[in-house]
Amino acid sequence: MSLPTPAPSSAALLTGASGGIGAAIARELAARGHGIVLVARREERLMALAAELTDRHDVRAETVPCDLADADSRSRLGERIAALGLEVEILVNNAGFATGGPFHQSDPDRELEQVRVDVEAVVALTSAFAPAMVARRRGAILNVSSTAAFQPMPYSAGYGAAKAYVLSFSEALHQELHGHGITVTALCPGPVKTDFWQIADWKVAGGRSFEEAIPGTTIAPEAAARAGVRGLESGKRVVVPGLPMRWAMDASRYIPHAVKLPALEWFMRRR
Repeated sequence: MSLPTPAPSSAALLTGASGGIGAAIARELAARGHGIVLVARREERLMALAAELTDRHDVRAETVPCDLADADSRSRLGERIAALGLEVEILVNNAGFATGGPFHQSDPDRELEQVRVDVEAVVALTSAFAPAMVARRRGAILNVSSTAAFQPMPYSAGYGAAKAYVLSFSEALHQELHGHGITVTALCPGPVKTDFWQIADWKVAGGRSFEEAIPGTTIAPEAAARAGVRGLESGKRVVVPGLPMRWAMDASRYIPHAVKLPALEWFMRRR
């Protein structure tokens, strides 16, 4: 299996496409000739990226502003894309954010919003577009998870759990759908040079950002995007970009939670 062949009536839908990994994935797919539908809340950024993709790669790039935490807004995505005369043959569930800090002190509304965006939206959009892919017997789904999915994350409990859901969901669908001509890949990056953790407003041990606290493992959004798209092209189930993070995740499987969790709790705790 590989990515579907680009066609005038088909497109790749990308959520969280206004910056970071999402924008980088859009550029990777547009460079391969795929039409793009950009979905996020920040319309100005979407329009700027759409213009860039069209000018640089001569592809059709549409923008569909949407609050993925709002079920009503999200449910209209399919109709809005159909009205553009497009079929979604590549789905990239990238939108997400993280909360940080002691869970008992967290904002309950923000924690629930995290579940709606990081988990519920992934399930809803996959449910919306996968059946037509199966009927056509072609398609690709890239779900952006995280290395946080591989173990519980004290002081980012909701985020780690959400990404664990995305990883498990993606691996199961990979097995279910591969016989129908559909590739499903989970992209699990470690630290990436974006404003992700700054938006989360959380600093780990020593008052450093998450990226600063793990030197030598941070990668550029473009590297994460390239790894994810290549993973789709080759039909991989899970992609962990960057050799240091792959080694770390492989090694962590052999460390018992009784040892791992206290170390993570110390590392993630704000000083």
